[in-house]
Amino acid sequence: MTELIAQRTGAPISELDRGRPEAAPGRGRRRGRGPGQSPWWALLFIGPTAAGLLAFYLWPTVRTFLMSFTESGPFGGSEFVGIDNYVRLFQDPELIGALRNTAVYTVIALIGIPVAVAIAALLNTAGLRGRGVYRTLYFIPVVTMPAAIALVWRMIYNGDYGVLNEVLGVFGIDGKSWLTDPNTALAAIAVVGIWAGLGTNIVIFLAGLQGIPDTVIEAADLDGAGPVRKFFSITIPLLSPSIFFVSVISVIGALQVFDLIYMMLGQSNPAMPNTRTIVYLFYEAGFLDNEQGYAAAIAFLLLIIILVLTVVQFRLQKKWVHYE
Repeated sequence: MTELIAQRTGAPISELDRGRPEAAPGRGRRRGRGPGQSPWWALLFIGPTAAGLLAFYLWPTVRTFLMSFTESGPFGGSEFVGIDNYVRLFQDPELIGALRNTAVYTVIALIGIPVAVAIAALLNTAGLRGRGVYRTLYFIPVVTMPAAIALVWRMIYNGDYGVLNEVLGVFGIDGKSWLTDPNTALAAIAVVGIWAGLGTNIVIFLAGLQGIPDTVIEAADLDGAGPVRKFFSITIPLLSPSIFFVSVISVIGALQVFDLIYMMLGQSNPAMPNTRTIVYLFYEAGFLDNEQGYAAAIAFLLLIIILVLTVVQFRLQKKWVHYE
């Protein structure tokens, strides 16, 4: 390029090269890492979170697993007993009942997912007035203390003066003692669990519904699709990632149910054998019978069950969850 300019202008090549800026020293060499590129900075930022996970999640899990191979003495201390706690656990007749009750509660609790989807779709209707008020009303149970929820619903379910039986009596239906009848106690508590968690699911589904592009709905309108067809062919498939997320956290939460059963029934309730869940079995072993090793074995079994079900859900979601 310099020779071509020299031929046209008649200027010496040396004078043209004199005005060319010199290459910066070290250009082409690998630059040193700045302060923001040091791996120590990344460790500084993730360190607090990693320390919290290690201290409050990973170490308790490892500690529980190690404790499950020990047996606690009546005055403290423990001794290694191998797999005796697990052998005893799988021979415990109460384990089968606890697993059955937990499974029944989980299945009933999952009914809250389609209910939350329907309510969220209604709240997402264009032109609905007071949408913020409805959101607040549905979300109030989420921020309410479980003790207050249990107290209110015990009064509602009361067989003598409960509100539910009073309403049923208006229609000529004889009510029953919902929380002491072994046939209805678990379902009654599951309904309370659905009601208490409805607000969280509605908020998640509302966020998913508002993320659906308007162009897709408009295209369906141009094709002549009705409201029902649009809901099942467009809304539900595009909402499937939110439904999958809610289903995962709902299953995990239902498998860990304890507070509602503890506060709404009590140990002397005749319906307890039909409502005892695996977490309640853990509570009885660890806190009432002072058998920490056996309770740790129950807790670790619950961890394995949750892990397996979560993995199964993630495998199955490939068949029905649409991320596009």
